[in-house]
Amino acid sequence: MDQCPVFIEHVPKIVEMRRHLVLDESRMPRQAETALRAIENVANPYGLSQQSRADWAAGLGVPLISERPDAEYLYWVGCAVAYDERARTIATALVAILRAARVDFAILGTEERCTGDPARRIGNEYLFQERARQNIEALDGHRVRRIVTSCPHCFNTLANEYPDLGGHYQVVHHTVLIDQLIREGRIVLDQPLEETVTYHDSCYLGRWNGVFTPPRDILERIPGLRLVEMGRSRREGMCCGAGGARMWMEEDQPRVNHRRVEQAMETEATRVATACPFCLTMFEEGIAARQAEQRVAVDDVAVYVARSMRLPGPGLSEVSPGAPSS
Repeated sequence: MDQCPVFIEHVPKIVEMRRHLVLDESRMPRQAETALRAIENVANPYGLSQQSRADWAAGLGVPLISERPDAEYLYWVGCAVAYDERARTIATALVAILRAARVDFAILGTEERCTGDPARRIGNEYLFQERARQNIEALDGHRVRRIVTSCPHCFNTLANEYPDLGGHYQVVHHTVLIDQLIREGRIVLDQPLEETVTYHDSCYLGRWNGVFTPPRDILERIPGLRLVEMGRSRREGMCCGAGGARMWMEEDQPRVNHRRVEQAMETEATRVATACPFCLTMFEEGIAARQAEQRVAVDDVAVYVARSMRLPGPGLSEVSPGAPSS
């Protein structure tokens, strides 16, 4: 959109066309229909039980907002981190980081539901607004004002789209908060990670919301970690293939995430750093499809921080890194 010479905003127009197909003509890919039905019935696109949404926190002693109503931050976990086994390493790492920095936080637990982001991107505006109003009711009921989230999709929806429905919150992505904590000296990174890492810009964090510097600054502060850039990065970055609700649909060949993995491997980095659970999933699948597990591995920025952090606090043993590089 920023490169169009006449400033045509094509993304909103594509969403409007999808709304027409979904709401007026009931036409959509079968996989998208399955995801929408799951969001409607069990409040997450994975189709898993709402009662298991907080299972990732078992044994970590993470408080609920109902137990700690004056918490400084509400950690908005998001569906991917709550339900995807691999993405749970992001939550475990972030919990260790927040505890080490003595940040007072809590979660909604089973009161948290899908933000409705996939529904809006697919074109079901009615379902998006239904889920958004339920979440706003829960957040306002607990008088939540400050939110940290590890999912750029949740971040964008909560920060930029909920205000239209009356939900006004100070929302920060976890990389921005972690960067702030490091700058304030509340986190000390002193465990060297002797790796070469390349950072992948998530669309909704980077190009859509302009957050490019904090994740890179974090990585550059980790001892032993050398940051290299892909040919396409920052505002020229490339989607991992999961954006626009494509996470829930079959991708045509050649798969976008395979192309992005190839771009990462061209840097000869031994590690990829992501800041989005969807990107983590897409890179992991792409690396496996290329049978490149011994050449490159992927983890969230928070995981690298937790591995390098002094006195990380409880839960770090649960942060399992990706496959080792050769």
